[in-house]
Amino acid sequence: MWQLLAEGRDAQQRLKVRVEHGHSYTLGRSDDCDITVPWEPLMSRVHCRVTPNKSSIQVEKVDEARNPIFVDGEGADSFEVKAGSRFVIGTTRFLVQELQSLSPLQDAPVQQISFTRADLEQAHFEDGDRRLEALVRLPAVIRSALNQEEQGSHLAALILAGIRHAEAVAVVTMDDAQDVEVTAWERRTETSGPFRPSTGLVRDAMAEWRTVLHVWESATPQMANYTIPAEFDWAFCTPVGKFRMGSGPSATWGIYVTGRLDQPLSDAHPLRRNLRSDVRFTQLIGEVINSADQTKRMEGQLSVLRQFLSPPILHALEQTGRHGELNVDLLQPKICTVTVLFCDLRGFSQRAEESIDDLPGLLSRVNGALEIMTREILEYGGVTGDFLGDAVLGFWGWPFPSEDAPLKACRAALAIRNAFTRIQRSPQHPLADFQVGIGVANGRAIAGKIGTGGRVSVTVFGPVVNLASRLEQMTKRLRVPVILDEATAALARERLPDEEGRIRNLATVLPYGLETPLTVSELVPPAGEMSELTDADLATFERGVELFRQGDWDAAYRALHEIPSSDQAQDFLLALITQHSRVAPPGWRGIIEITGK
Repeated sequence: MWQLLAEGRDAQQRLKVRVEHGHSYTLGRSDDCDITVPWEPLMSRVHCRVTPNKSSIQVEKVDEARNPIFVDGEGADSFEVKAGSRFVIGTTRFLVQELQSLSPLQDAPVQQISFTRADLEQAHFEDGDRRLEALVRLPAVIRSALNQEEQGSHLAALILAGIRHAEAVAVVTMDDAQDVEVTAWERRTETSGPFRPSTGLVRDAMAEWRTVLHVWESATPQMANYTIPAEFDWAFCTPVGKFRMGSGPSATWGIYVTGRLDQPLSDAHPLRRNLRSDVRFTQLIGEVINSADQTKRMEGQLSVLRQFLSPPILHALEQTGRHGELNVDLLQPKICTVTVLFCDLRGFSQRAEESIDDLPGLLSRVNGALEIMTREILEYGGVTGDFLGDAVLGFWGWPFPSEDAPLKACRAALAIRNAFTRIQRSPQHPLADFQVGIGVANGRAIAGKIGTGGRVSVTVFGPVVNLASRLEQMTKRLRVPVILDEATAALARERLPDEEGRIRNLATVLPYGLETPLTVSELVPPAGEMSELTDADLATFERGVELFRQGDWDAAYRALHEIPSSDQAQDFLLALITQHSRVAPPGWRGIIEITGK
């Protein structure tokens, strides 16, 4: 394997890329190239092709490239570059390096020193100007990193710039099996090639979760087989953070810094005086990078889940997570008691036919309506499940059980209803011709997250979902915006304050396809702006419903006629009563059978 190191005039104009045998790479200024060097103005969009082989790298300038490539001071269109050699395009130099195994080595230190966080809190930063100059580059390192290897390489170079006596820096990881891997490295002298960190040092530091320093004697016959002591005399490893390797086990990562001694590491040695400052500086840089990475990973997860989960749930996932990851275990499917809200947009089919020549405009309006629904569901602590064309499914009681789930669902339903009522009062509003029907039901179900990565969905399964859908469909027949099942209505009647909402019994029905009758109720706004019905009107209506259920349809007819004519809930019952000349049919059981969906 080969490595191509590109260096411009500016210290930040630096790129390190691994290239493999059997592949060919385009190099140029365009983002479409395999190797992109954006800072070089004399480089064409595609300038040359780089083809590694076993002994060298072949470079060929493409016909479209305007400026020459220089090798040993002379222009060349096609040439071979061996390890340690360079070529130049414009002001950018390209160094070719042959990569050997980067696997760490076992070793035995002569001296080991450990540093706890308390040890380092007293450290004074030496080389202030050098450290400050390195820190100024830190935001650019965080922003410019395209992948883990590039970020590690930039991080290693930054630390190398901040520690004057360090010769090499590596980013290392260790998994649960204590296997150590080098993910990126930098040397002060690039022509010296890669180096191999000490496995023992990395394991000691990661296991103890503290910075550990190893000191080796200069190269001796007993140590001749080990690259590290033959090349470097000291090294320290600072653990930085933990992360999860995809869907696999967790791993730890740290920063490994190494260099040479000009004399034994005595108490008076300058390195010992500066060491705590170096370690503290390395630790500070690592913590900033780790925090930025954790935030980026978490934000990536949150961006997917934010469309489903309310802020309190997202906050709980963040607070209970570890290593910069959300606690997604909370989202696993489980059986629980949930309150389901099914909200459907009225008038969509008719609008679709009328807007056949402006479907983008119709889609924009529907999205605006769906946004209102989802906003209120999330506002009241719910979870948004499936989007079914012009309908939204929301639910409460997962991932955390809640005795207030039915109340929160009722508040969300009222908020949605009121939002559309206000819109209908403004004829010029794009959604003025839309209405909504809402069904709310409470019961047992399986709720949870399905999918992985960016293809995630949160949903709920069970009869309660079907019931909420049936109740929503029933709003058309019963001519009310919001219908509740018995369980939700009972709890709301008991615990929902009248200034938030009221409940009125509508009827006992047998929905199409079901075998068990149920009593359905309407969720009514408080008396005032959103409802002209007084508490006395609701009591009269419920008295009429009870007379209807008992079979005294004549008395029920007179009671329902006392309700303001603008209230459409009475129309359904009055129509049935009138059809039968105010006389209940033989065998009447007080149950209305709903035919069809």
